[in-house]
Amino acid sequence: MPEEATDDDIRAAALQYVRKVSGFRVPAAHNREVFERAVDEIAEATRELLAGLEVRGAAARRPA
Repeated sequence: MPEEATDDDIRAAALQYVRKVSGFRVPAAHNREVFERAVDEIAEATRELLAGLEVRGAAARRPA
């Protein structure tokens, strides 16, 4: 079974994504609100994704 992502992992990945697609490492003051909102929304979508995933056969791969 894959290692569980922590909230810090999820937030860091969301921040990396927003930085990549926006082209800004740190947003200007006038863009900060929309930048942070995007990070929050992507992190939430990621948590929902991970909560909904079903890993089949995980028990079968564990050593006896």
